[in-house]
Amino acid sequence: MSTEVIMNLKEQVKEALTVIEKRTVKNVFFVSCGGSFALMYMSKYVVDREAKIIDAHIYSSNEFLHRNHSKLGNDSIVILCSHSGKTPETVEAAKLAQAKGALTISLTNIIESPLAETAEIALKYEFGKEAGFTSSHSILYQITFAILKAVENNDKFEAIIKSLEQLQSVYDKALKYSEPKAKLFAELHKDEKVIYSMASGSNYGAAYSFAICSLMEQQWIHSNAIHAGEYFHGPFEILDESVPFVILLGLDETRPLEERALAFTKQYGRKITVLDAKEYDLAGINEEVKGYITPLVLNHVVRYYAEKLSIERNHPLHTRRYMGIVKY
Repeated sequence: MSTEVIMNLKEQVKEALTVIEKRTVKNVFFVSCGGSFALMYMSKYVVDREAKIIDAHIYSSNEFLHRNHSKLGNDSIVILCSHSGKTPETVEAAKLAQAKGALTISLTNIIESPLAETAEIALKYEFGKEAGFTSSHSILYQITFAILKAVENNDKFEAIIKSLEQLQSVYDKALKYSEPKAKLFAELHKDEKVIYSMASGSNYGAAYSFAICSLMEQQWIHSNAIHAGEYFHGPFEILDESVPFVILLGLDETRPLEERALAFTKQYGRKITVLDAKEYDLAGINEEVKGYITPLVLNHVVRYYAEKLSIERNHPLHTRRYMGIVKY
């Protein structure tokens, strides 16, 4: 990634910060669909942990429209993400937010798009294997911590920026470490009809994205993202030695939930794949924000697993039956 692109992004975030500083902010809404919605879980967790005043809400775009939250108003910031910037529900969500006086911030890969043109602040992210610092996940964190800094004088903004600058290096090392494991996973799971994912806290978005995007959308494999805290309240009854699980272990405060779920699954299951953030080289990541950075890394790794699976199954990730093909 060129220095010019990185500096331009930093300038975008800086300009956004000046706008945010002029407003009274009581709540933040994270609004998107699909994979873009999944990444919002991470920032929702950040606000829940870090904010003393601001409330955080997360909604799929269409529900945001129909629910029409009573607290949405002049004191709100609504952050919306769409890769193409054309997702109809998300564009309409931005219009509703603006009509109610909220500050709208969009994240898109295409700046000349309906969502970017609708939002008051439009941030462009890069997409690809070398887009660590300029990726959608990184930019969402940057703007989330910028809000916390502007509104609550939160002191972690610099730590998160410096850590995100090391993200690509961490990604590269994590994928190199994961290559043989991902290949084995693909070989062992190529004929599976169902694969469950599980995580909690800031990592749940990565598990959710893996289930609905990587497996269901892109591989047509039945799946469900199980919250580790809910596992023992129904879902664990599906477990036996024939059922595959992919379990993510992060470094945030909810790790004990994931460890408990893993321990039980090991007791009665056999097809268990564990992605543990403790195994990755996180050099350069500030200790106080490691719990926030690791879900980005886990998300990157689990997508790599999906790539290897698609190759083994001879089912390219871009294959679709309905999305963008038929009317819905």
